[in-house]
Amino acid sequence: MRLSHPPRRAAVFLLLLLITTMTTLGLSACGSTAAKNDGRNAIDARKAESPQYRDGTFHNPVEPKTIGWRETPRMLWRFMFDKPAEAVPAAPLPVAQLSRAQLLAAPDRSLVRLGHSTVLLKLDGAFWLTDPVFSERASPVQWAGPKRFHAPPIAIDDLPSIQGVVLSHDHFDHLDKAAVLQLADRVQWFVAPLGVGDLLIEWGVDPAKVRQLDWWQSTTVEGIRLVATPAQHFSGRSLFGRNATLWASWVIQSGDFKVFFSGDTGYFDGFKAIGEKHGPFDVTMIECGAYDRQWSGVHMQPEETLQAHLDLRGKRLMPVHNGTFDLALHDWHDPFTRIAALASAREVPLLTPRIGEPLDLQATTATAAWWTKPAELAHAD
Repeated sequence: MRLSHPPRRAAVFLLLLLITTMTTLGLSACGSTAAKNDGRNAIDARKAESPQYRDGTFHNPVEPKTIGWRETPRMLWRFMFDKPAEAVPAAPLPVAQLSRAQLLAAPDRSLVRLGHSTVLLKLDGAFWLTDPVFSERASPVQWAGPKRFHAPPIAIDDLPSIQGVVLSHDHFDHLDKAAVLQLADRVQWFVAPLGVGDLLIEWGVDPAKVRQLDWWQSTTVEGIRLVATPAQHFSGRSLFGRNATLWASWVIQSGDFKVFFSGDTGYFDGFKAIGEKHGPFDVTMIECGAYDRQWSGVHMQPEETLQAHLDLRGKRLMPVHNGTFDLALHDWHDPFTRIAALASAREVPLLTPRIGEPLDLQATTATAAWWTKPAELAHAD
């Protein structure tokens, strides 16, 4: 007699949920951050010299608040059975489809959000991608895990040549192995925090294309200056590989034009230090999504996103890390609604383009509150 195995399927699903939740929200593994190196040998000399590296792993200056093992079962229960009704959009989101011709014709110093924390910047006539995630799911596998609300507005094969990819850390919703491999031959440079570049090389990316930086280190690529700056987060792509690679935010500078990209981070005093050293910024792209009080040490509440922007001495704020994946316990539109109200109250210019909508950052740009009526706007293009 042939038997099905629902308990086994359920166990696999729970394991994947645990891995994805831990590697996105910061659950603590057995009270220790010691990395299991799976038999890998020597610690890279640059890691060993890093002020952030000790006892075999990277560390934040101050240990951030995360979820411990005692809280994990209840958190997983909430993720499985107690999600808000609007955690996922009920109607298609208004994604603007893009073409290579549009991108090539776009003015210099423009950008377009491709989803989540994936942003395409055009600087000095060349294109730069942050945290490119194009897969359907932010997960170790593509048959389970957080699924996209929308397809990317342009396929990787339709993108123009990319000068560089800027990576913030190794979590699945920021480092997409399939996308990296597909991009490898059409990207000139991959710029990453310490250790993340080693992953790329392991996957087959040409080592000559990879530059790895510690916090406060900089590199210049074809006139674009990139500085790896601190973030308060963590890393890991498995239950036991925690903090073996560094996480970072980034300063991206073209001449007198400066962009800040936060990657993932909790709120900390490092924003003021970055603002003092590298601000003011013409645009800050700061995470605002996948937050909760229980993991506030590694993801910011919208109030903290706004304060980070002010600390950085930013001129215009574009919230990212939202609108693409269901990674938390809030309504999908909550990040937009809250940050819009906060920015309005403080008279901070806010950029909330639709996914796929090009923005000329040298123009006075107004963006609509598209999240309030996605069904009506979904077919606007």
